[in-house]
Amino acid sequence: MTTEPLMQARLEKLRRLREEGIEPYPPRFSRSHSIGEVIANFSSLATEEHSGEQVMIAGRLIALRRMGRAVFLDLRDGSGIIQVYSSLDGLGAAEYRALCESDIGDFLGFSGEVFRTKRGELTVEIAEWTLLSKSLRPLPEKWHGLKDVELRYRHRSLDLIANETVRDTFTRRSRMVSGMRQYLDEHGFLEVETPMMQPIAGGATARPFITHHNTLDVDLYLRIAPELYLKRLVIGGMERVYELAKNFRNEGVSTSHNPEFTTLEIYQAYTDYEGMMSLVEELIGIGAREAAGSLQVPYQGETIDFSPPWRRVGLVQTVEEATGIEIAGRSLPEINSQAKEKGIPLPPLSRGKLIEYLFEEFVEATLIQPTIVKDYPIEISPLAKRKPDAEGIVERFELFVEGIEIANAFTELNDPLDQRARFEAQEKLRVAGDDEAQQVDEDFLFALEHGMPPTGGIGIGIDRLAMLLTDSRSIRDVILFPALRGRKGT
Repeated sequence: MTTEPLMQARLEKLRRLREEGIEPYPPRFSRSHSIGEVIANFSSLATEEHSGEQVMIAGRLIALRRMGRAVFLDLRDGSGIIQVYSSLDGLGAAEYRALCESDIGDFLGFSGEVFRTKRGELTVEIAEWTLLSKSLRPLPEKWHGLKDVELRYRHRSLDLIANETVRDTFTRRSRMVSGMRQYLDEHGFLEVETPMMQPIAGGATARPFITHHNTLDVDLYLRIAPELYLKRLVIGGMERVYELAKNFRNEGVSTSHNPEFTTLEIYQAYTDYEGMMSLVEELIGIGAREAAGSLQVPYQGETIDFSPPWRRVGLVQTVEEATGIEIAGRSLPEINSQAKEKGIPLPPLSRGKLIEYLFEEFVEATLIQPTIVKDYPIEISPLAKRKPDAEGIVERFELFVEGIEIANAFTELNDPLDQRARFEAQEKLRVAGDDEAQQVDEDFLFALEHGMPPTGGIGIGIDRLAMLLTDSRSIRDVILFPALRGRKGT
């Protein structure tokens, strides 16, 4: 049978229930125990032993087996699965018949005594039962698992119903975030909230989403990063702040990109990017223990070792080692000339962007174990502080694992004149056609001109980190409702 006839049959049952005066969607049911609590509390029962105790449990019906004048049901809630039992003699003909007409997917409530069967299975013998919610559509694929990836992402509720591993993934993600948040709270950081709609899309290099506020009659941008607002708080005297931030970037979708994504952004006064290196090792170590139970985490057939200290290497050094091109102290024409000699085609880019291009092409995918790549060209880092005695380099690092960027950190630029000059250089790039370049943010500069202490800042990609710690191949596997193309009828 197709889904439609099955649904029609269930709608007919719903009609009959209401004709009989039975409310198929009652407003409440009082549980005495979750299923997990029943399993834990009565685990010591011996075979064929009755507890003498009554419990009230509720959950979704996932299996129903009739055996002569008896029926066995499997009930699942958010904490586990348990067997429920009744007989024709024990429940009475009318109630027994109604129970047996329940459909897989219905939510049911039961009260009864806990006992262990002669086969050793913990079971609740039904004294009374209640229909709590009639399921009108059949569950996917009769509990053999929902396989259609497109359907899984579009209808996450079905995915969670059918696939226990998916529920486990999101549970582990939640534990990861909770552990990291607890660490920050215990170390004097304050969790804050900053605007999601901003007059200027600042704090990162990215293409924004644009919206319009009717009452104010102004265009606003969904934030691409909370950075410039969090720095305002440091300027105002909040020396340790963090935000678990939803960001929005109008970019493509891939296994590691989603236009709506989550970051953990942290700012700490009186430290620098070296301090952020130590902090990220601590935080991700805690996240790994909470999500995976260990610092040695399996990922797609490999083992990632998050034990500190992680490898730390300069960006220019990695490019030179991978390409054989000498970068340090070399001009753009000299770099292009060397690349031509080695048969490496290069696009027409500035020196800083060319170094970034070579890194992405020849190095990034090779960084499997946690690696901190530090000291970036100033042209691609408009918010980071210059590195002393290193011309054209700023104190910035990115963390890579399995070839994926997981975190980005700076010694924050606190010189307002230098920051203004960097913004203006970015603005020129926008005029020249770079729609990802940053704009001059006069309100931020106004705040910065009042003085900001030496500060370290970092943004950690929560979705990408969750991928690694839950052995998930795609970012869409760790986002409950990922962005998808529209599809008629869904």
